[in-house]
Amino acid sequence: MKVGLYEQIISKKIEDELEQRADLKTKREKIDSAESSFVLAKYVSQILEKGLDQLTNKNSTDKKIALVNNIVELIKKEVEDEDIGEETVTNSKEQMLLKVVPNRQGGTGLSLLGEIEGPDTSIAHTSLFTGATEEPPMFLELKKEIASCDRIDMLVSFIKWSGLRLIRDELKEFTDNGGELRVITTSYMGATDYKAIEELSKFNNTKIKVSYDTKRTRLHAKTYIFHRETGFSTAYVGSSNLSNAAISGGLEWNVKVPKKELPDTFEKITATFESYWNGKDFEDRAKIYKSRERKQQNSAVCEREQKRQDFKNRAGIYASGACEIRATSGLKTHEYNLETRYGN
Repeated sequence: MKVGLYEQIISKKIEDELEQRADLKTKREKIDSAESSFVLAKYVSQILEKGLDQLTNKNSTDKKIALVNNIVELIKKEVEDEDIGEETVTNSKEQMLLKVVPNRQGGTGLSLLGEIEGPDTSIAHTSLFTGATEEPPMFLELKKEIASCDRIDMLVSFIKWSGLRLIRDELKEFTDNGGELRVITTSYMGATDYKAIEELSKFNNTKIKVSYDTKRTRLHAKTYIFHRETGFSTAYVGSSNLSNAAISGGLEWNVKVPKKELPDTFEKITATFESYWNGKDFEDRAKIYKSRERKQQNSAVCEREQKRQDFKNRAGIYASGACEIRATSGLKTHEYNLETRYGN
């Protein structure tokens, strides 16, 4: 045994080895009952995989399936749950389900699902993208994720037109087909391109929230979340903003987190996104845009009223008024505050 930290179930093999090492001192504890199912299932899965790997003859797959089914039957009898017996692997020629499509298309964000391929990387197992040449470019994976999901949430510090244009067509087709897209970003340091936000705002079923604080930002996270009603949702978490360099050829690191393999981690990702979406740091871009239009109209009224008052003053008619227009900039947006008072 090596000296150091462990988080290991003590097997008979490990116990025997420790008993022979009088020079070592150990710290142990009971398996936490709240986590026992998860911990023991992980432990058994390692043993099962090791055992299945040793079945290597001509009919090895059939034998592996038979062994797995025997284990399922044993668990069914032990816990007296007939439903578990329904989880045995089918005896049909093909045992992996890859896609289910309706006989008729329409009314869903799944764009031509019968004709598209899923991502090159698994939607059930974790993947790491490092920008290596032998890996699929991240933007190509994003295209396939977009085309095969039901909802999309994006959380990125910066959105560049150079990055958006790489997946623009897929996003537009996705939202045109009824898919829901939510985007959170910032205007920090003016790095987000106004053109990119304007383009996204034209898409159907798309909502955008922005932090308009140009001097500071608390958002450095980057994540792309693809929700699937099948339960095979995925999230990319890492260093890539939505820019050409970051998602096509840069040395960026991103982990693909599948809900099936890491449900707790995935749920934390989605819950954190929701907390940002419902928080006060990010403002609804559509509401701000409508407010801007309304206040721009008010500013024009204010200007006309000021001219009318000037005319009255020149004519010796008492009139007083105050008009204050204040402009602030963030992603080239303008906010106007108007206050007009009259006295006799």
